Amino acid sequence: MRRKTKLIHGGIVGDPTTGAVSVPIYQVSTYKQDGVGNHKGFEYSRTGNPTRHALEELIKDLEGGKAGFAFGSGMAAITAVIMLFDSGDHVILTDDVYGGTYRVITKVLNRFGIEATFVDTSDLDNIKDAIQPNTKAVYIETPTNPLLKITDIEAAAKLAKENGLLTIVDNTFSTPYWQTPISYGADIVLHSATKYLGGHSDVVAGLVVVNSDQLAEDLHFVQNSTGGILGPQDSWLLIRGIKTLGIRMEETESNTKAIVEFLQGHSAVKKVYYPGIESHPNHDIAKKQAQGFGGMVSFDVGSEENADKLLAKLKYFTLAESLGAVESLISVPARMTHASIPKDRRDELGITDGLVRISVGLEDAEDLIEDLIQALKQ
Repeated sequence: MRRKTKLIHGGIVGDPTTGAVSVPIYQVSTYKQDGVGNHKGFEYSRTGNPTRHALEELIKDLEGGKAGFAFGSGMAAITAVIMLFDSGDHVILTDDVYGGTYRVITKVLNRFGIEATFVDTSDLDNIKDAIQPNTKAVYIETPTNPLLKITDIEAAAKLAKENGLLTIVDNTFSTPYWQTPISYGADIVLHSATKYLGGHSDVVAGLVVVNSDQLAEDLHFVQNSTGGILGPQDSWLLIRGIKTLGIRMEETESNTKAIVEFLQGHSAVKKVYYPGIESHPNHDIAKKQAQGFGGMVSFDVGSEENADKLLAKLKYFTLAESLGAVESLISVPARMTHASIPKDRRDELGITDGLVRISVGLEDAEDLIEDLIQALKQ
């Protein structure tokens, strides 16, 4: 199947019992057994639910993995994946990683003895230098949030395998419509499905896909043991959102290209971060491993004061956390999505007080550009 067809016909389609074309919402906690251990594949909804299972099969097919898992949020998914490791294990992570990921690694999971080093994974030498005897995995975010750095997944996965390490890729920004990390050697792919996969600002969810039966067994054990599962109604909403992912990603990309071109030519904009720009340091890698550059753009307006003036004038960009929705969203990472990262660390990474991040939506591109024009006039 081609990509758009797989979004609609992948996983489990419809309901064979009634002929319903949409997978039903199985709002149920437990299931009748004909005898002890003699059930129809489901025994308790923490362990497995038919609606959630349909979603998990769908994301498995889209990412080309062995098994999929649905969690109550992107952070629940990330936490479950890191719980695959033991106390004393070490993980290498992208330095420009989502603030919530940085927080859970450095403030919560470190309490259980999980060690971490943050490096710029777009330079493979940094990964090599960070490998320790107790290193178990390389965790890559590509493109990164919010500076849109690109890591060569295939090269990083090859390096990881040579050293007996797992490769974990956060694929939230690209989605499986544009990028499939498992095809480049990744072992685990995860998503904040709240973003593009849901796409309508109405569901919070996390998804994980693994590339081996052993990882599937291990992650299901963690999921069932810790219980951070996605409910059936949210699973159904996510299945519905994924069906339109292709047309949404293509329209978003079209809008984004027009906005990036405008921003590059505006005197009030000091720098634009977008992997689709040929001057982006890893543009060629992004072009090689992804079929699109996505709808996330960051740009620097020079100061916190300028950022606030911009936000106060915008009409069509909604100031809000999150991204990947049908409506265009705007945020200031230093005070919102990445506020949990200490200021000295943000300064080191280049997440300045004047950095603005936009998630381009499905509005008319000309309206969005005109909105930016009037807001940047000051």
